[in-house]
Amino acid sequence: MHRRLLLPVLAAIGLAPFAAPAVAQNAGEVAVYSARHYDTDRRLYDAFTRETGIRVRLIEGNADQLIERIRNEGANSPADVFITVDAARLARAKEAGITAPHGSALIDQRVPQGLRDPQGNWFALSQRARVIMYDKQRGLPQGLLRYEDLADPRFRGQICVRAANHPYNVSLAASILAADGEAATESWAKGVAANLARPPQGGDRDQFRAIPSGQCQLAIANTYYLAGIGASQAPADKELFERIGVIFPNQAPGDRGAHVNISGAALVKTAPHRANAVRFLEFLTNREAQEILALGNMEYPVVEDVPLHPALAALGRFRAEPINGDRLAANSAEALRIMQRAGWR
Repeated sequence: MHRRLLLPVLAAIGLAPFAAPAVAQNAGEVAVYSARHYDTDRRLYDAFTRETGIRVRLIEGNADQLIERIRNEGANSPADVFITVDAARLARAKEAGITAPHGSALIDQRVPQGLRDPQGNWFALSQRARVIMYDKQRGLPQGLLRYEDLADPRFRGQICVRAANHPYNVSLAASILAADGEAATESWAKGVAANLARPPQGGDRDQFRAIPSGQCQLAIANTYYLAGIGASQAPADKELFERIGVIFPNQAPGDRGAHVNISGAALVKTAPHRANAVRFLEFLTNREAQEILALGNMEYPVVEDVPLHPALAALGRFRAEPINGDRLAANSAEALRIMQRAGWR
C-alpha cells in the first residue's frame, strides 16, 4: 500500500507510523522470509516484539526466489517463517518440501478450514476479493452475476484487466478450471479476450481508473486497491471511489462464491527457532494482528468479528470461494496456457 494512503489510515486507528518497539527483554528472534512489502507488516512485527520480546529478523524478496533460497540453504537455513501472497505459491512452497505442519490448535481454531492447508502446512492471514467493477453512473450491468458471464458477447469491448500472467489472474483462471473443467475454461478465456476494451496493461488500479474516462465499462480488480482509493483524502480519489460499483460474483445459493487472493504464512521445516516461529504464527491470528492488517492495509481478516476499514466495508459483504491451494498450484500452468492461447496476453 502506498505510504500516502497508509499514513491517514494509521492516524485514524491510533497507530503512529514506524514507532520503535519497546522491548522489555530479549527473548531471542524469529527469521521471517516475506514476499509482502508493506509498512503495515512492519507495524505487525513491532507489535509482536513488544508483546513477546522476540525480535523479528526480516528478509524480503520475490516469493519464488525466497522458496528457492530456502531450498538452497537446506538444513542450515536461518528461515523460520515464510510469508507470501497467493495460495498457489504457498502450495508450491509445500510441494518444494520447505514447510512443515505448525501443529497449533490455536491457529486451527481461529482460522476457518477453507482458509488453511488440510495438513497444516500454511494458513491465510488476510484476503482480497477479486471482483467485477462497473460505473455506477451507467447503472448495474444486467446479466453479470458470475465470472463466467464475463465471456458473454453482450460485453464485447467493455472489459479492462491486467496481463494474464499476473498471479491474481492466473489464480482466478485456475479456480475456474477447477470448477468448470478445461473445455469450459478455454471457452471462457476466449470470450474474455474477445470482450477486452484494450490490450491488458498496468495494475489493478489502472483498470478501474479507466472506467470514468470511458475506456472500459467493466474492470476485473481486487477490493484491496479500490478500498485504498476510498481511504484517500484526495477529492479526486473520493470522487472515483463513489463512482465505482462492485459486483461480488458467484453468490447465488449453491454457487461457489467469489474468488479470493490470500496472503498466508507457513512454518519452515528446518526452522532453527521453531517455538518462536509457532508463537509468531499464532500472534498473526490474534485480534490485534488481524486488526492491523484489516484497518491498516484494506484486507479482509480471516478471523471472525474483526472490524473492517469503513472504505472496505462500504463495498459490501460477500461469500468467498473455499481455498484449495494444492489444486490452484496444480492448475496454474495450464490456466496460464489457456489464457494465452485465447489471446489474453
